[in-house]
Amino acid sequence: MNQRLGKLIKMLQNEPSDTFILFALAKEYQQMEHYETANKYFQLLKSTDPDYIGLYFHLAKNYEAINKLEEAVNTYKQGILIAKKLKDVHAESELKNELTNLELEL
Repeated sequence: MNQRLGKLIKMLQNEPSDTFILFALAKEYQQMEHYETANKYFQLLKSTDPDYIGLYFHLAKNYEAINKLEEAVNTYKQGILIAKKLKDVHAESELKNELTNLELEL
């Protein structure tokens, strides 16, 4: 286990619903190509803070990495709805672009 991961896990023990820590853990596992573990933390984040807009892009990319393309499409679509709700035009645009690119590959 790398040092950063160990620190994040320790931090999570003290603050189990901290959105930053959950996101950081998911990204750390994703970078290590431990996609199923990353997915666990992305899902925890989603249940803790479904409006955390950055979640949807990275969770969809995680699904793409493990060839769960239907889940990736659904995640992009969920993110688009959240971005519209939050009036986050930039995030909405990015999610729409990624969704379009993925759908063109299917």
